[in-house]
Amino acid sequence: MLIHAVLGFALLETLVLAGVLIAWADRVAGARLLAAFLIGISLWMVGNELPNWLGPETEPVMMMLLSTAPFTSALFFHFCTVFCRVDLGRWGVAAAYALGAGATIAAMVWVPGHIEHHRDIGWIAVADTVGWVASMAWVILGIAGVSVLLHALLRAQRAGDGQKLRQIAAVTASCLWGMLCLTGYGIAVLDWPVYPFPLLGLPLYSLILVYGILRYGVFVANTWARRALVWALLLALGVGVLALTPLLPFESRWLGGLAVAASVLALNGPVRRVAERLVYPGGEVSIADLGAWRSALLSAETPQALAEQAAALLSNRIGAQVEVSIGDAAPMPPTPPIAPTGSTPQLVCQRAEGGWQSTLLGWDAAPPGPRHVAELFGTVVAEAAARVEQAQQFAARERERQLQARLAELGALAATVAHDIRNPLNIISMAVAMAPEDTRREVADQVGRISNLTHDLLDFAKPWKLSKSPLDLAAHVRNAAMRLPDVSFGARLDGPLMLQADPRRVDQALTNLFENARIAMAHGGDAASGDEPGAVATTHSHVHIDADVTDTEVLLHVCDAGPGVPEEIRSRLFEPFASRSPGGTGLGLAIVARIMAAHGGSVALTERAPWTTCFTLRFPLAPTEQTTTTAAPQP
Repeated sequence: MLIHAVLGFALLETLVLAGVLIAWADRVAGARLLAAFLIGISLWMVGNELPNWLGPETEPVMMMLLSTAPFTSALFFHFCTVFCRVDLGRWGVAAAYALGAGATIAAMVWVPGHIEHHRDIGWIAVADTVGWVASMAWVILGIAGVSVLLHALLRAQRAGDGQKLRQIAAVTASCLWGMLCLTGYGIAVLDWPVYPFPLLGLPLYSLILVYGILRYGVFVANTWARRALVWALLLALGVGVLALTPLLPFESRWLGGLAVAASVLALNGPVRRVAERLVYPGGEVSIADLGAWRSALLSAETPQALAEQAAALLSNRIGAQVEVSIGDAAPMPPTPPIAPTGSTPQLVCQRAEGGWQSTLLGWDAAPPGPRHVAELFGTVVAEAAARVEQAQQFAARERERQLQARLAELGALAATVAHDIRNPLNIISMAVAMAPEDTRREVADQVGRISNLTHDLLDFAKPWKLSKSPLDLAAHVRNAAMRLPDVSFGARLDGPLMLQADPRRVDQALTNLFENARIAMAHGGDAASGDEPGAVATTHSHVHIDADVTDTEVLLHVCDAGPGVPEEIRSRLFEPFASRSPGGTGLGLAIVARIMAAHGGSVALTERAPWTTCFTLRFPLAPTEQTTTTAAPQP
């Protein structure tokens, strides 16, 4: 009775697993072959049990079903070659199918045996000569399949491919377990005085086979796989308890059913935890783990720092190198792109329409356990990314507030200075009216410097209102560069460069940059050689202006071959009163930076050989409002 209950459960379990494989066949290499093999195993089990279910008169049907065993072994051999990526060519697989199909047909044409009654199993099939020949065919094909697995196992070990090694080892172990279970029929056929206990392990064969596949990534393990395993284990538990009810000192179907129900309910939680560990080995994540991850990621203040810390934490947890990238991007597609085979697994955290979300790329070959850990870790990273974004927004608002406060103070100071300094300057100018010409010229130059400083202070500190309109940047550049004594233009400035900008402020930024370049060239600097590839021949007073256009912005480059920017002021070059020009106010580049920020662009000191100094202005091409009120922070 117990063996028949076990075999019935094994049959049901095998058919369910075959159905799961067929449902996921589009995601699994060799899934259809494996499903066909499990269906063949089910037919073999039905054939063995049919006389015990319906009586010995079903012997002809039983023999027909048992005759399919060689062809089932051919399916197993074919699956092993696909699973291990062993190319035997068309004829190698065809020969296996020819052997399996030939033995199956021969067994169906000539009866392979007869049935006998066994004291422990009931009706069993006993092979005759045809049956032994057919059995030799499926044994040969089974050994050939296992040999393919062992060969691939050694190859993976030599290559140091731990992932593939574990995959093949799991499937090989399941096959060896199946062979061990079948020895139970050998005990019965040989009529040994031993209970055929190996047959009791037959339900575990299909379970171990598919578990090995689930565990090591032959197909995707998910919540449904875990639920199916839970129900399978609970059903096996119920069958076991039912088998033990005859040992009770009294007989009652109601008490037996109650015992089964109570056992299943009592062990439901432990069984679910076992299933979680079986489907996701190494994927157990506790509340303490989540708290530790959150605490470790708290110190990250930028997306780059967060990505580095997250990559280190996840790589350390799963024992493999993982890349983490974090950035604001377009809404994520419904189906993530597939990473190239063999690439490093990636966790990509992006800001989508509903908030920050994490996606796994390149994890197809990873075991479900590490994938499960990475999915849970991704939720923590998404939370941390949202926190970093909020912190950066708060910091930006605080910088804006502080900038406005400084500008207000600077504006008040500039207004006071401008008011209090004009009268002394007028008095000084009148006092030297009768002085020699050299003295008057020197005083006039210094008075002009002070007047420019007060003008720049007032202009830098006051609120701005941009009046944007369609503007040809190339025409404005050529017009503003007319005051330069020696200038050359790149080919991209030959035609119009249209964008939305405030013409007066753009002219002001260009004038400040060109004046800086003129002063730098006037104070020396060797000529560029012009011998390097792409270099433009220059004289010591030469300024070169060029432009580039991308899909989103226009880049304007203003370059000179002057003495360059001193290293000590590079980090604060665009702050007020940081000047590289003798006699400069130190506000020119700060005003340029503020103008570009107000337009949604930027200015940066860049490297463009053979020039010693090059400033690049970035103008966005995205349409904006025609009139914008702004007091944008300097970059």
